[in-house]
Amino acid sequence: MLTVYTLSDSSGETAELVSKAALSQFESLNIQISRLPKIRSADEVKELFSKQVKSPAIIVYTLVLPEARQALIEEAQKRSIQIYDILGDLVTKIESIVNAPPLREPGLRLKVDQSYFNRMDAIHYAIKYDDGQNLNGIENADVVLVGVSRTGKTPSCMYLAQHYALKAANIPIVLGVELPKKLYQLSGNKIVGLFCDPLVLQSFRSTRASSLQMDYSSDYCDFEHIASEVEHSKKVFRELKCEVVDMTNRAVEETAVEIVSKLQLVNR
Repeated sequence: MLTVYTLSDSSGETAELVSKAALSQFESLNIQISRLPKIRSADEVKELFSKQVKSPAIIVYTLVLPEARQALIEEAQKRSIQIYDILGDLVTKIESIVNAPPLREPGLRLKVDQSYFNRMDAIHYAIKYDDGQNLNGIENADVVLVGVSRTGKTPSCMYLAQHYALKAANIPIVLGVELPKKLYQLSGNKIVGLFCDPLVLQSFRSTRASSLQMDYSSDYCDFEHIASEVEHSKKVFRELKCEVVDMTNRAVEETAVEIVSKLQLVNR
């Protein structure tokens, strides 16, 4: 079985994300990822090869310290193991263009700065304003997501908070239940509606009901009722004059990217 080792002198998050994106193209194969973070010396690299790294393997790495990178190249060559440098080529190209040397300091991306605190504030906001549970202060949101149950409102809000530092709230659309007046007082420029194909939505809900073994009403998984909910949500979107994103068969990351794109478009 192939193992993808993600080697880094920091957390290893970047290498792991890139690896997962690549491996998503090979879902039918049994390939595992092993994250090896905080590698900051040639000795540590050599120790990994003697104790942990086993063939068949490929090593995806983000090492900025020259001695660690060189040790990795040499050890991998001895064992005929493929390696892939995520940052090296890009850093070298930027260096040649700006005619300035890189810092070559590990962990710079994860330093605590104002952007970190902005993300933390946004995450706390997303939790506080999840599922319409709090409306006081919702006018301070950067974006408010609306949609019927299981259209990905909560995970999209958390992703927008963590990766874009956006204060994202969400309010559910429930057939037969009036939406809060505060929602209609907000600018349509900060509201985004999420909808999903009814058949796919039925699958999401059936899976949730089964996995949680909860006593949902029959309407929750009924296709005709779900189709009515979706049509009702589209009517609400028109009333709110908001942007709309179809999240059918999309990962949370893709949905978030389109939401951000919509927000940038209407706020130009």
